[in-house]
Amino acid sequence: MTIVETYATLAEAARAMGRDAAYFGGGTLVMRAVNEGAAPPRLVRVTDPGLREIRGSADTVTLCTAVTMADVLAHRDLDFLHPVARAIGGPQIRNMATIAGNIFAEHPYGDFAVALLALGARVVPVGQGGPIPVEEVLRARDRTGLIAAIEVPRPRDRRDFGFLKVSRVKPKGVSVLAIAANLPREAGRIRGARIAFGAMGPTPLRASGAERALEGASLDATSIGRAAASAAEGLDPPTDPIASAWYRKEVCGIHLKRLLSRMEAGR
Repeated sequence: MTIVETYATLAEAARAMGRDAAYFGGGTLVMRAVNEGAAPPRLVRVTDPGLREIRGSADTVTLCTAVTMADVLAHRDLDFLHPVARAIGGPQIRNMATIAGNIFAEHPYGDFAVALLALGARVVPVGQGGPIPVEEVLRARDRTGLIAAIEVPRPRDRRDFGFLKVSRVKPKGVSVLAIAANLPREAGRIRGARIAFGAMGPTPLRASGAERALEGASLDATSIGRAAASAAEGLDPPTDPIASAWYRKEVCGIHLKRLLSRMEAGR
């Protein structure tokens, strides 16, 4: 039997958490575990309406922990994230699924976390000091604790950021793989390239080979070809009912090339 405990604030919820509890946010993951009889004995939820707040500044947008995919799509200043949120399930899922919860979603879910990784987002934990790079959180999700908010840097130019989800069932099937690219330019050259893949490892991962191929270069056919050829370098994709590891390695460069070519054309 699973008991639901309700608290007024995240701080209270954090104190109530333990090995026998799970946080109940949007419920898209937790309720599946409940229905399968795999949920822990206690679910902890928070009623604070401020947890759906979205705060923006010139260079960063802060998404509080209960912000949903639908909230992102309804916010005009988050247009750079609209293609990502739109790729998450159908309308019912988007109304429930939270951005913070997506960071903890196991493969084959977690597509939004791929975009957060490419953008260099920072996670604000409850009662644990300052923001932590989402990259570190993804490496140690079981030790992160509750999340208060996520700070997402805005792309300098909307055209510097791109996202692609590859699925067998469209438009809302789970991912064969997902790719996000953040390619800031200075005088036409890429500075600080960040390429992230989903479904190419146990969590979303950066494609260091592709990043090296693009860093300092113009985005053109030559650099795109180098990045595509290096796309799978250092990555260890899973084999599952959706696709084999061999297939993912074979096609990841092809899909990265498609995304980067689309971004080049958008310039």
